[in-house]
Amino acid sequence: MISRKIEVESLDELVQLFGPFDENIKAICQAFDVKVVMQEGQSSLLGEEENVTKALEVLNKLKKFIYDGQAIDIGRVNYLCDCAKCGKLDEIDELLGDVVAITSRGKPIKSKTVGQKKYVDLMKKNTITFGVGPAGTGKTYLAVAIAVNAYKSKQVEKIILTRPAVEAGEKLGFLPGDLQEKVNPYLRPLYDALQEMLGVETYAKMMERGTIEIAPLAYMRGRTLNNAYVILDEAQNTTREQIKMFLTRLGENSKMVITGDLTQIDLPKGLVSGLKHAIRILKDIDDIGIIKLNERDVVRHPLVQKIVKAYETEDK
Repeated sequence: MISRKIEVESLDELVQLFGPFDENIKAICQAFDVKVVMQEGQSSLLGEEENVTKALEVLNKLKKFIYDGQAIDIGRVNYLCDCAKCGKLDEIDELLGDVVAITSRGKPIKSKTVGQKKYVDLMKKNTITFGVGPAGTGKTYLAVAIAVNAYKSKQVEKIILTRPAVEAGEKLGFLPGDLQEKVNPYLRPLYDALQEMLGVETYAKMMERGTIEIAPLAYMRGRTLNNAYVILDEAQNTTREQIKMFLTRLGENSKMVITGDLTQIDLPKGLVSGLKHAIRILKDIDDIGIIKLNERDVVRHPLVQKIVKAYETEDK
């Protein structure tokens, strides 16, 4: 057993490291089987040498995030602990200083995991990007952020958002209201992300002008999408024919992002997910990027990560 001091520059830094109600340091202690003790008025970690070393490495990475002005939450703490256990903590430095987008309120949006960083890099590099992973990995949110950036920098002239309305069988006629009102329930996550990035007023004006277009996948048929950033959400619920139809809508100076979760397929029995099929046959084509995020990339409540992992284990 050894004891090593937790080096901090101020009490405020220590408070940020330990987190509200000490939840951060408790999570670190639990992850590495170490204890916090007071020695000569300073906090120290007590435990086996290897465990104490890893716990301190996590704390040092957290300090870098604090110096970078980033918020520290329990999800990030758990992610760093997992990286330390896998010997991949050095990869975390890639996340520092890389701003994906700025919200309407001036808040910087940054990748929170290495997987998210690779996803963002693929979207910037490729014409078509597939982002596949469980709920909470930021697939849709980051895609919208990149799309808004592309519009603001005049790389594209409009943003098009779509998804298959499987719950309504793509037959929306029986629902009350106009087209937008019919698809609202299915596209709520996209609306929310757009409003956060653009602000409610700008978002409303862009919708009015048609600069932002939101429609069910069935309405993409027969079109050529030029000068646009196009996002297909919930693509696991497309058929092979639907996703082929969507991908072949790609026009001049456009980009596409296709997101989905292969563990949440709602298609009728007997139908193969178009997303699964597309990933398999397109994986070796240049200018098409594919990334598979996993439970380590979940940035919602830490319990979501555990739930995702439990279901993945059951499926295997």
